[in-house]
Amino acid sequence: MTTNKDTEYMRLALDLAWKGIGSVEPNPAVGCVIVKNGKIIGKGFHKKFGGSHAEINALKSCKQSSAGATMYVTLEPCCHYGKTPPCTNAIIKAGIKKIAAATKDPTKKVNGKGFKILKKAGMKVITGICQNEAQILNAPFLKFAGTKKPWVIIKWAQSADGFLARTDKKRWITNSKSRKDAHKLRRKVQAILVGINTVLADNPMLTARPDTGRQPLRVVLDSRLKIPLDCNLIKTAKKMPVCIFTTIDKAKIKQKGVKIVKTGKYKGKINLKTVLAELGKRNIQQLLVEGGEKIITSFLKQNLADEIIIYTSNENLDKKGKVKASQIMKKIYKLYSHRKHKGKKI
Repeated sequence: MTTNKDTEYMRLALDLAWKGIGSVEPNPAVGCVIVKNGKIIGKGFHKKFGGSHAEINALKSCKQSSAGATMYVTLEPCCHYGKTPPCTNAIIKAGIKKIAAATKDPTKKVNGKGFKILKKAGMKVITGICQNEAQILNAPFLKFAGTKKPWVIIKWAQSADGFLARTDKKRWITNSKSRKDAHKLRRKVQAILVGINTVLADNPMLTARPDTGRQPLRVVLDSRLKIPLDCNLIKTAKKMPVCIFTTIDKAKIKQKGVKIVKTGKYKGKINLKTVLAELGKRNIQQLLVEGGEKIITSFLKQNLADEIIIYTSNENLDKKGKVKASQIMKKIYKLYSHRKHKGKKI
């Protein structure tokens, strides 16, 4: 039986875990709180991909012995060697008496094995405290573990009166804070996808800035393989790979870093479900779709979006600057989370 205090400590662990979002992916975000004699003696979270896990950081932060303490952790502790040693080993060595975990890690390497190891070592293990919150926190990680399909994030910016782009000389709809947040989002995902029309119109780099050493895979849907060989994506492919999905047989671009994938069609267009399956095989856990109206609408029509992020300007566009959004998008986006940027996040 859990108590209000158990819930309080687990929510603190969840708050800590959220601090890792944007830095730990494709690992899950995890927080940990260690309690002894009714007092918090240690806490920590997974700070960055490849770094120490939450449990290790929490144990290191303890100012007194953790022997006999209770550990509150938002995800089942790992029990295998990856970039770091198993957390279960460190927990046992530290003398933790009780483990409270919000939810199980469903990956094949863990999937209850961590709990079994801890129980065998004599610890009491309880699960399910704040389980829903923990699953929301790591929804992309959990989806990929269960389906091997990417978590699909659709992102766009729009004017206050609901339009997606402008044709006049002013480039941006939203402000610098919105763009900074968008780059943070790019650092979180493992791939960014656009259509060929975006490449032809904007010649984008599709990189996360500032560069922290981990860049997403750049993905282009280009059914007729019209991508210019002198565009930014192709020119930088040696350093930051590009994957192009096309319907053309024997399509070849002899450029290091460029992967051409032949796909079938769905209603005359590239089959998006096939694209997602192929990206899943390449261990793409989160995919950011930054395409134009046609690409976004295709994902929405086929119910392939897991999350939608919308940056909204205070400004209305004049008639000359307007490019209308599809009616489908106007209806559907209301069903999803709506993030507004009016100088600051709310």
